[in-house]
Amino acid sequence: MDQKTLAYINLFAVLGSLEFLCKQEPAARQLIEGEKLSIGFSVKNGPRGTLWIEDGSCCMRPGLKGCQVLLPFSSCEKFNGMIEGSVKPVPVKGFHKISFLLKKFSRLTDLLTLYLRPEPEKLQDEAFFCSSTRLMLHLIVSAIAQVGNADAIGRCSAGYMQDGSVLFSVKEDISCGIRVAGHQLSACHEKPEDYRAYMEFSDLHLARRLFDGQVNAVACVGQGKIRIGGQISQVDNLNRILDRVALYLA
Repeated sequence: MDQKTLAYINLFAVLGSLEFLCKQEPAARQLIEGEKLSIGFSVKNGPRGTLWIEDGSCCMRPGLKGCQVLLPFSSCEKFNGMIEGSVKPVPVKGFHKISFLLKKFSRLTDLLTLYLRPEPEKLQDEAFFCSSTRLMLHLIVSAIAQVGNADAIGRCSAGYMQDGSVLFSVKEDISCGIRVAGHQLSACHEKPEDYRAYMEFSDLHLARRLFDGQVNAVACVGQGKIRIGGQISQVDNLNRILDRVALYLA
C-alpha cells in the first residue's frame, strides 16, 4: 500500500464524501448552516485540495486557490495520520478559525466516520443502512479514480482502459460512473449520459456485502445478482482497480 495514493484517497474520496453526507443527512447540514469557509489541505509531495463550505453544503476541489484556512502536512504519512486521528494539524493561515475546526468541523468528520465505519447494530436500522451504503458508493467511486491515477498497479489497469465512461450503479436506486480520458480516471457522481460498459448491483444489500468483502463479485455475476455489459474489458480493468481500493479502505 502506497502512502501517497492513500493520501489522495483520504483527501478526495474520504473528505470528499462530506459533500454527499451533507446532501443526505440533515444533521450534517445543520452543523455548518450559516458558515462560509474554505479549508485548504497541502501535503508535501502529495495532494492539495480545498474544502469549500457554504451554508450547509460543502465540496472538495483540487488546489489551494482562495483557501481561508491552510493546514500544511510535511508528508503523506502525517496527513494520513490526521485522518486516522493520530496527528493534530496546526493551521498556518486562518488561525482565528481554529474554534470552527475543533468544534463544528470535528463533529462533522465524526459524523462522517459514523456513516462510513458504522457499528454493526447501527446497520440494523434500514434508513441508516441505506444512507450509509449510498455514501460508501460515492466514496468507492472517488477512490477508484484516485487509485487508477496514483497507485502503480492501478495505473497499469487504467492504462488498458479506453476513453469513455463506465456506469457503476445499484438498480433503481443510485447511479455513479467512472470517466476515462487518456488513461486518467475521474469520478462522476451521477449517471453518465453515455457509457461504454456498466456494472449494476441488484440492490443496496448486495452492494454492501460486496463492499464489506462478504460476497464474491464473480459468483454474483454468475447468479445474476450483478449485471455487467458493454465493453467487458473496461469492467474487468475496473474490477482490478476496485480490488486495490479494497486494500486501501480496509
